Amino acid sequence: MKLLVLGSTGLVGRHVLAQALAHPHVDKVIAPVRRPIEAQPKLFAPVVDFDALPADAPWWQADAVICALGTTMRIAGSEDAFRRVDHDYPLAAAQLAHAHGTPTYVLNSSTNADRNARVFYLRVKGETEHDIAQVGFRSLTLVRPGLIEGDRDEFRAGERIGIAVLRAFGGVVPKRWRTNPADRIAATMLDAALDPQAGVHVIGSERMTR
Repeated sequence: MKLLVLGSTGLVGRHVLAQALAHPHVDKVIAPVRRPIEAQPKLFAPVVDFDALPADAPWWQADAVICALGTTMRIAGSEDAFRRVDHDYPLAAAQLAHAHGTPTYVLNSSTNADRNARVFYLRVKGETEHDIAQVGFRSLTLVRPGLIEGDRDEFRAGERIGIAVLRAFGGVVPKRWRTNPADRIAATMLDAALDPQAGVHVIGSERMTR
């Protein structure tokens, strides 16, 4: 299989990339990036401008897209910048991949994503899910993790406190509210890409706990 992985340098995306490259059924991984990354067998990582994606690039044609693109309000700096990364980039990539015949798309979204939500973050996630669903993929899987556990490049105090609390009370917290390890999310996304089911499917956080 040939996979197109978006967001391969982020927390979840790094795990997706590593697992895909190690998988015996994956022959090639295309991972568009903003800056060059280390060369690896089976990997082609073209440097692109996500604000001007190359519409005629042949690598848009793949067996599946796994999208782990995403940022935070703090890093983005504004609502417009956040929306550009979490909505516009995933949607533009979806449209280009679909136009080139790619049949499957797997999106890393969020628990409680809802385009009618009052919370901006959840509203954008919901709009992204909705708009990509309109593109017309044969198989679309929406993966909705809760609090993501893993080693991030940037420090997030609130997230670390939340993870510590949930770990301490993990035995009594319902599964849907427990943390989701980044490698488990990545494995779930990879499984959905390698064994696509027709239609739109939602995978909740309770299916990605330890």
